[in-house]
Amino acid sequence: MKNQSYLFLIGGIFSLIIAMGIGRFAYTPILPLMQKELSLSNTVAGYIASSNYAGYLLGAILAGAIPFKKYRTNLLRVSLIISILTTALMGLTYSHLLWNALRFLSGFASAFVLVTASGIVLDKLATVRKTSWSGIFYGGVGLGIFLSSLMIPSLNHLFRWEGTWIGLAVISGVLAIFVWIWLDEKPNVVEKKNKQDIIVKVPPTKWLKWLIIAYGLEGLGYIVTGTFIVSIAEKTSYFHKGATLVWMLVGLTAIPSCLIWSLLAKKWGYIKSLVLAMVLQSLGIAMPAFWMSKTSFIISALLFGATFMGITTLATTLGREMNPSDSSRTIGILTAIYAIGQLMGPILAGVLSSFTHDFNAAFIGAASVVFFGAILLSSGIHFETNPDVHPSNTKKQKSIN
Repeated sequence: MKNQSYLFLIGGIFSLIIAMGIGRFAYTPILPLMQKELSLSNTVAGYIASSNYAGYLLGAILAGAIPFKKYRTNLLRVSLIISILTTALMGLTYSHLLWNALRFLSGFASAFVLVTASGIVLDKLATVRKTSWSGIFYGGVGLGIFLSSLMIPSLNHLFRWEGTWIGLAVISGVLAIFVWIWLDEKPNVVEKKNKQDIIVKVPPTKWLKWLIIAYGLEGLGYIVTGTFIVSIAEKTSYFHKGATLVWMLVGLTAIPSCLIWSLLAKKWGYIKSLVLAMVLQSLGIAMPAFWMSKTSFIISALLFGATFMGITTLATTLGREMNPSDSSRTIGILTAIYAIGQLMGPILAGVLSSFTHDFNAAFIGAASVVFFGAILLSSGIHFETNPDVHPSNTKKQKSIN
């Protein structure tokens, strides 16, 4: 049983590497390579990025609205195939229109992978009483970012930016074979909790609206750094042909971050941990606007990597704990509001940078939005210190009010 759980978890991690670490986020380190050879403006780059987030939004809405629990495994597999194909096709065309269409489809697939894989894996971990392993699962995004950042310079040197997309798609295809074998959802017998089990205190379901709003603000703010930080670093004198290092640091710190934040949530509470993570992230986002140096970019990348997937881990796990009877729908709604923020962020930042001729205003605005989200979340901290509030209260509520 234990070995099966490990393989199940690894299959989930591989699915996130394919659809998120590569399918969704490889655009960030490949963008400066494309801009250099094709003279893409920040505005065009922002629209292409936002096409991905528009697809992500549609996918999240459908994943949250359709009761597909019986078909999660099949939907996951189809979504992975779409993700791999759209990654490969990015290197086989030079059309802005097709790039927008491909990034849209890639975003659509990545949302379905995130929602379906999260639902499958989190439900399985809850069954075997290993909820804290969710941090290991979501670390797959950081692992995908780190591994792709390691490979992109070599792939670009050998095959230019076109071959980089295709090479990453081939690697994704190999990983998908293991996902197919290991991440196969089967009916599970839910184990009863013992009296000695630690009960994680969470707010009542009616407070979920504040989590949803704050998570949407997080999507709007974080994505400015998530889309443009490598491109901006590339244009400075501090990273001569080595800006991919910035994205590699993001991935490297993201790998353990999810587990660390999960452990902190067990000790401090999910909401306190979310507030801290968002405050730290807002500092990292704003830093290059006030202190432009190699050190500031590195610190910004480290803070960003240490928080962005940790926030996703905390928010989705908290959402599931608050509404366990309909986990996929809850995660789908959270993912959708996050995607709305992501859709707006790159467009606003790209247009704003074209007017101001730098990204300082965009970074400050993005940091302010994330910080405001942290303030909204702080309204729920008192629930975690109330001994009468725990998951057994919320399980009686089967839908989101």
